[in-house]
Amino acid sequence: MSSQMVEKIDAVSLDSSFVIADRTFRSRLIVGTGKYRTNDEMVRAIEASGAEMVTVAVRRVDLDRSKEEGILHHLDPERYFLLPNTAGCYTAEDAIRYARLGRATGMSDWVKLEVIGDERTLLPDVAATLDAAKVLVAEGFQVLAYTNEDVITALRLEDVGCAAVMPLASPIGSGLGLVNPYFIREIKTRLSCPVIVDAGVGTASDAALTMEQGVDGILMNTALAEAKDPIRMSLAMRLGVQAGRLAFLAGRMPRREVAVPSSPVTGMID
Repeated sequence: MSSQMVEKIDAVSLDSSFVIADRTFRSRLIVGTGKYRTNDEMVRAIEASGAEMVTVAVRRVDLDRSKEEGILHHLDPERYFLLPNTAGCYTAEDAIRYARLGRATGMSDWVKLEVIGDERTLLPDVAATLDAAKVLVAEGFQVLAYTNEDVITALRLEDVGCAAVMPLASPIGSGLGLVNPYFIREIKTRLSCPVIVDAGVGTASDAALTMEQGVDGILMNTALAEAKDPIRMSLAMRLGVQAGRLAFLAGRMPRREVAVPSSPVTGMID
């Protein structure tokens, strides 16, 4: 194989386009901005991840870009697509309010909608999420809705017009990885809009396994920010997402309970 041919073979060239609403992304990894020890560490980790879309918690960050200690000061909107999120909201009303605030600051008319229903598990309030989604879609938002791994809720979120549905792999910040691959696959099979797994991915093998279910992308934060070395982990996650996606597209060999010779058994030399 020529070196020129090798250069052309990469994860992006072997993949199909990743489109959400009217926008195309090269990277299927979306990352958050919370919990980093320093802003410099955050910037370097995001760079290593290769992510193009970066989430910002409207309720938890200083929206004044001029303040150097603030997160937004360090994120170039020409380089990254900033996705406001409603993290920390426990009612539909609060989520709607902070989505509007994110748009009012000029960040984006997209929103990662998150309405938490339980403080201990941080599982979503699906009824409130649906209520908020209906309002925000009607107001022209592109809504990416965080939800549990429930197929019915995912279908309803798509029906109300969400641009993407984001079922969890496992509880937020748990690092438990993909707990229920069956329902994630079922959601992906049943929906027409993008399915992006959000929450619970802990390491690169989790990312690869998650992408092997056929989902369109992964959003993560804690796994990067709380790693001993966030920069190395961000690169590992980037490669894990790419590996899992390519493995899904390639189609794995069948599982067997017996050994099968890897070399031909005919035409052997006596």
